[in-house]
Amino acid sequence: MSGCGAERGLISIDEALDLVINKPKNLSSIQKTLTNSLSSYLAKEIYSEINLPSFSQSAVDGYALCSHTEDLNNQKFQVTGEIRTGSESHDILGEGQAIRIFTGGKIPEGTTHVARQEIVSVISAQEICLTEHIRPQADIRFTGEEIQQGQLLAQVGQFLNIGSLAALSMAGVQTLEVYRAPKVAVLITGDEVAQTAKDLIDGKVFDANGPLLKAWFEDYGLDVELIHVADEADQVTHYFNQLKDSYDVVITTGGVSVGDYDFVRPCAFEVGFEQIFWKVKQKPGKPLFFAEYHNSQTHHSCYLLGLPGNPAAVYVAMQVYGKSLLDALQGNRHGPEWFTAILEHDLKEDARERFLRMYAYFDAGQLKVKSLAKQQSHMLSNLMQANSLVRIPASTKLASGTVLKGIFISN
Repeated sequence: MSGCGAERGLISIDEALDLVINKPKNLSSIQKTLTNSLSSYLAKEIYSEINLPSFSQSAVDGYALCSHTEDLNNQKFQVTGEIRTGSESHDILGEGQAIRIFTGGKIPEGTTHVARQEIVSVISAQEICLTEHIRPQADIRFTGEEIQQGQLLAQVGQFLNIGSLAALSMAGVQTLEVYRAPKVAVLITGDEVAQTAKDLIDGKVFDANGPLLKAWFEDYGLDVELIHVADEADQVTHYFNQLKDSYDVVITTGGVSVGDYDFVRPCAFEVGFEQIFWKVKQKPGKPLFFAEYHNSQTHHSCYLLGLPGNPAAVYVAMQVYGKSLLDALQGNRHGPEWFTAILEHDLKEDARERFLRMYAYFDAGQLKVKSLAKQQSHMLSNLMQANSLVRIPASTKLASGTVLKGIFISN
């Protein structure tokens, strides 16, 4: 057993996050087509091979003009032709000439202005007159105006959402090198957990963690193997042995504290996991456990994130630490995206730093947060209203108007 946290007591949230974000090694990369890369993370920087736009083009439907006259109001132009969007053009405009052009059409050589059709009076098919003055180079999208050839488009660790894929497609990118998706197994421990109403005998509770984690990973974009395990050391050891060499991440719920039936840590050590930390000075989720197994022959690493058993603690830990771990394995080591917001009301102090489920909203242009009732770690009902997790400093009474950090959560 090695690592920090065991001998020195509880570590802080920031210390725990730093280890979760920076300890894991990047997963291997694979090639994907652009259309199959949604929700992947880039493993190689992408530079633009083209200018964007690749040619100067009109921003409006109207007329390309050539005039070096200072005031164009009431000036007449001879119309020499038409340039349709997507058509090839070799036209050259001379002084006093115009050509009909449409949005996205290639700007002909010699163009000094583009006039939108709303300020053009058509005298005949061969002649137009401007009804107001326009500035030089108006309504022209110039070559490379948005992106220059050779410019960095996306960095390693970039999350590829719909907008990212659209932007890369516009730049002509067709294939990407991305990190493969983590292979994840989830072990739900606890003899008290009932999966169906038929199993709900006296002393048992419905399983909240299984559906919670299944939905959480679906929202993240991963399929996971969900396994229910009895509170028996040999079963826990069996599954750790079975999973450690074929999975990148193992998530457990329950069994990480110091009770007689808390077998996760000793069983993990038995099969070769080494502790990175155990116990964080936070509420909920104090007995958080993070460990690594490394196979020196295959160079495969498996990371174990042991969560407490209470559902609210599981949810908070996944939003803060679980997402950070999965992102880090795929090259994104930024950690949680904290926002700042103004506390709507006073809050009592607590000895530990807390993550409170809150409702965030805008009021007069300011982001504000208000706490919700029933914050205990075994209670989940306020997640029906919560849209954020907010960090509450330890041992401090907070007054209304205090600025706090938080993260948005799926709602």
